[in-house]
This record gives sequence, structure tokens and C-alpha cells, in this order.
Amino acid sequence: MSEFNLERPLIMHIDLNSCFATVEQQARPMLRGKPIGIVNRATEHTAIVTASYEAKAMGVKVGMKFREAKVLCPGLIAIESDPPKYRYVYHKLLDIMREYSAHVTMKSIDEGIIDFHYATPDVLTRDMVEIAHEIKRRLKEEIGVWMRCNIGISTNRFLAKTAAGLNKPDGLTVLTSHNLREVFCTLELTDLTGIAHRNERRLNSVGIYTPLEFLAADVVTLQKIVFKSVIGRWWHDRLRGREVDDVSSDVKRVGRQYVLERFDLSYDEILGRLHHLCESVGSRMRSQQKSARGIYVYGKSRRYGYWHSSTLASLPFYSDATIYALARRLFEKAPDELKEIGIHVYELEPLHDEQISLFYDEMVRERSVTEAIDQINRRYGDHTIHSAHTLESGVYVRQKIPFGSTRYL
Repeated sequence: MSEFNLERPLIMHIDLNSCFATVEQQARPMLRGKPIGIVNRATEHTAIVTASYEAKAMGVKVGMKFREAKVLCPGLIAIESDPPKYRYVYHKLLDIMREYSAHVTMKSIDEGIIDFHYATPDVLTRDMVEIAHEIKRRLKEEIGVWMRCNIGISTNRFLAKTAAGLNKPDGLTVLTSHNLREVFCTLELTDLTGIAHRNERRLNSVGIYTPLEFLAADVVTLQKIVFKSVIGRWWHDRLRGREVDDVSSDVKRVGRQYVLERFDLSYDEILGRLHHLCESVGSRMRSQQKSARGIYVYGKSRRYGYWHSSTLASLPFYSDATIYALARRLFEKAPDELKEIGIHVYELEPLHDEQISLFYDEMVRERSVTEAIDQINRRYGDHTIHSAHTLESGVYVRQKIPFGSTRYL
């Protein structure tokens, strides 16, 4: 068997370029060609979520405070994030991708994978590069002329993503055993997805300082010395184009956090924001057909640092009212001068249709009302129906841009 996977490259990774900034430029032509930074809150102390390529050219980076970014790029325009726009583009991209294969995976709101092993025979007769150019063209035709993406094609997800990270913006790269070493010569270890500074130090400890040296390492060194687990073998296969990342994981917990907009909020105002987070967490949890047994709340205080409290309920719960009742009880011991609050539900289990208990009739009524509210909010927008207690907090606690998991899109 060859050291490398020599099969036809049938994995395509699509990455929308500076997605949120590009979507805003598409929606508002007056912003095209101008440096813009997407922020979650319209203050100069907020962080940049995404920067347009015009802003990046001036040194603006994701995570940079807007005030600092303005020093580098005086003409930088702050645009408050608009998640419904980005969800619309996400679904349009997903619709396009699904026309080519039955196996499509969205890794984030702006990145997706097409596995052509599950494509129809007529699609498989076509050249993958030709299909990639077609998808680029369709993005412009079906979403907007300002939309651009990078596409990587390879034999596994890891190398396809690596290829999609090259030649930005609007690049197209095929990465196989024939050009793998040539490409790896141009990269640093931390350019490889999954190799952050901790794994870099592990590799450095055995004399591996470059991707080429990583590629040349034998499986025993990686498994027994560097990673000290089967992860080392996975890396050995991953670098050679064999698939080890086509796995799905079940949701373990659902949570949300919020940085308070002011330090002088009253206790009831903070509870209103906590209540808002509880409703958001409840909706997300139920969208995965889950109920929970555990609840965890935390706060960050300027004076007392990190505080948290948690509890396990005797029965699973799923309604917003129950989540908030449990969270509020825990929150009674929270310290003063809070600057951030958060909530997680955990010990998730399937949301059963029937639960036999003394309170069965009451639980059925509660679930019927909860499902009706969820249906209305899905149809007409998040927080269309909500507790009156969260009426004011909705102005502040807005839905964030969903990075990473796309479970709730």
C-alpha cells in the first residue's frame, strides 16, 4: 500500500471570504471597496468579529479592539452584526452544495464540506475543478456579485481545508500527494488546523519544527512520544490524505453568556438579562430534541473574580420557565459588580414524548405551550414571543454571530 492516499480527490472545502464583512458589502453597495469591521456592539471598546479585506490590508485583525483598529485604519467603518443576513447566506450556500452530493457538512456558518463519494454518477463524471468554478459562479449569481470564496480539493477533510486556506481571496487549490511537499514548504506548523502552540511545543520537543518534518515523522514517534495516544496515528494518516475526521458528535451542553453593557445595572436588570439567556438556551436545547438534568450559572465580578453555581434536578426539564426558575435560585448567591453572566444546561438526554409522573397532565400542557412558542419564534424570528421580564433586555442581549457549530441554524 502506498504511503499516501492516491485515490481521486473527492473532498471539497468551501470557505466564504471574510464572510460577514463581505455579506454587508453585498447588501450595501456603498460599503464596497471600503475598510469595514463587523462588531457585536456599537462601542469603540468592542472587538472586531470580522474585517473586510480592505481593513485587513491596513493591519486590522479579528479580536482587535475597534479603538485600536481605528489607529491602524482611520477610515475603518464599524458595522453592527446582523445575524439574519448571515443565516440567509448560510442556507443559500448549503442549498447550492446539496445539489452536488448527498453528504454535505457545514463546519461553521461560512465553511462547508462536500463529500463527492456520495454524489450521483453524472456528477462524478465531471472534473472537480470545473465544479469548483461553477460553485464560485453560482455564489455570485444566486447570492450576489460581491460574494467570493476559497475552495480546496483533496482526498480528506484536513488537506481540503488546508488547500482552502491558500491563495486568499477567491483561491482554488487542489492538494494531493503530487504537490503536498511543495505546499508544506510554504507553511508553518501553526498554519495546520489543529496545531496551536501547545501541540507545536510537543512537536518541537522531538525536533519537529516544520510541516515537512511533521510529514516525515514515523507513526511510532507521533503516537508513543509526541501525542502519547491514538491521536498520533490519526495525525500520521491525516497528513497523508487518509480520512480520520468524518465523524459527528452529539451535543453535550448548551449555553450562552453575555458581557453586561454597564457596571451599574440593578439586580433586577441583571436578572432580566439572565432570563433572556435562559430563553435562548431553552430554544437551542429543544431544537436538538433534548431535555436537561443539570444547570450551571456563572458570573465574572470586577471585585470578586469568577463565581459559579450548579445543580442537578431529579427530573429532566426543557421549558424556559423551569430553566429560569432554577437559574434564578442559583443566582441568588452571585457577587456584586458583575461584568459578565452566563448559563449552561448539561446532562442532556432525548426529549421523550411521554414522561410518566404524578404531574403528567401538567407536563403535557407545558410542553404543548412551549412547542407552540418555539414554532412561532422559528417562523417569525427569535424572541418574537418571550417573557415580559425580558422586554427591556432584548435591546441589549442580541443573538451573536454563530461561530463554530451550526447546530442552531
